[in-house]
Amino acid sequence: MLPGEKGPQDACGVFGVWAPGEEVSKLTYFGLYALQHRGQESAGIATSDGSKILVYKDMGLVSQVFTESALNTLVGHLAVGHTRYSTTGSSSWQNAQPTLGRTAGGTVALGHNGNLTNTMELLELVRERHPELDGELARGNTTDTAVVTALLTGDLDHTLESTAMEVLPLLQGAFCFVFMDESTLYAARDPQGVRPLVLGRLERGWVVASETAALDIVGAAFVREVEPGELIAIDENGLRTQRFAPEKRAGCVFEYVYLARPDTTIAGRGVHEARVEMGRRLAAEHPVEADLVIPTPESGTPAAIGYAEASGIPYGQGLVKNAYVGRTFIQPSQTIRQRGIKLKLNPLRDVIKGKRLIVVDDSIVRGNTQRALVAMLREAGAAEVHVRISSPPITWPCFYGIDFASRAELLATGLTNDEVCQAIGADSLGYLSEDGMVAATQQPRSSLCTACFTGKYPIPLPEAHLMGKNLLESDPSARELTPVFGDPGRQE
Repeated sequence: MLPGEKGPQDACGVFGVWAPGEEVSKLTYFGLYALQHRGQESAGIATSDGSKILVYKDMGLVSQVFTESALNTLVGHLAVGHTRYSTTGSSSWQNAQPTLGRTAGGTVALGHNGNLTNTMELLELVRERHPELDGELARGNTTDTAVVTALLTGDLDHTLESTAMEVLPLLQGAFCFVFMDESTLYAARDPQGVRPLVLGRLERGWVVASETAALDIVGAAFVREVEPGELIAIDENGLRTQRFAPEKRAGCVFEYVYLARPDTTIAGRGVHEARVEMGRRLAAEHPVEADLVIPTPESGTPAAIGYAEASGIPYGQGLVKNAYVGRTFIQPSQTIRQRGIKLKLNPLRDVIKGKRLIVVDDSIVRGNTQRALVAMLREAGAAEVHVRISSPPITWPCFYGIDFASRAELLATGLTNDEVCQAIGADSLGYLSEDGMVAATQQPRSSLCTACFTGKYPIPLPEAHLMGKNLLESDPSARELTPVFGDPGRQE
């Protein structure tokens, strides 16, 4: 993406571990490291030794937030971790997770991946059930996660587990929670299973994580998915499970297209192979005479491999990606900004000069990256540039945890393929069909959410004024009543 351009971003990555005798803070650190692609704005870890919970969190990448000494202070036998991209509430230190709250019997630390659609309704419930929180605990947190944390306060007659079983059915939208009190690790997934959440086994404990790749990095064996509508609890008595809602599966198809790591498996389907298959099907649907197939690194690579394989056109590396360009807090100068994409990608001129190129990418959002890329390849001597996209046109925003642009900002909204092609300056443009994309996932169409491509939302949406990333910031009364209980900032 160009500097300053916001492409498709996921909400967050979550990780939890219950493992007596292990350095759970370091296991969580490496688990979050594996999930860094899911959120790059802030990171946090909470641990418990059975009597108290410690939290350490800050803005930045996982490697920027945590040091060896910081991790050594986070002692205990269970932990939850979070790496954030903001889809509800601004990107600020106050909104970093895990959130910390009180329960009837102690404390809760909670991390959330997803996006709720009935946040204002839930906020009214907080006002009704816990008027004592009114103003007392306002700390500037403006996320739906904070509202859920408030609802988990409960009362003296209910445990955190029983409170969760009462609260979870009230939530609408996409959510994967990892949370804990002083002695127990919990994980819960919305009835549609929009975002992935998996369970793994350590020799001396259990792990829950957003993706199987995070299990791999900490040496945990994959056991199964956390089922949609399921609450899992893990403590000294082992693992127990309850269902708080019936399954209505609608997993996000964009996890297969772009969001998840290629070395992750979702619903039994390897993401890398799904993307290669998307490329194969793309070649069948949109063939063109050319000399070389090149990917937009790295997200377009598997589909480009599949396109080359199916078309018989050689695969090559026409672009070099700077491996050290990640999220930076330093804004580029105007001169560098005008050069745009070359901060991240640079052409191999000897490879592409005089060649008819097929450039494969996973998606087009605003089109700025593709426009700059086509111009750069022509400048480097490409004879033709044919763009192939391994998903259908994105024409609808996501309300379930991806920070897509509004409809007005999505390039494909209201334009034909020829008009989009002209807008990005390509010689031709081909999108993978919805049927081809769904077939590549090997999932039933009925079990997938394709709303960003079709506008068919599997979870009902509230009225427009009750949605939006800054919902709790635009309503002063909501802001005052959004509590994060005793949120310690970096450590408590």
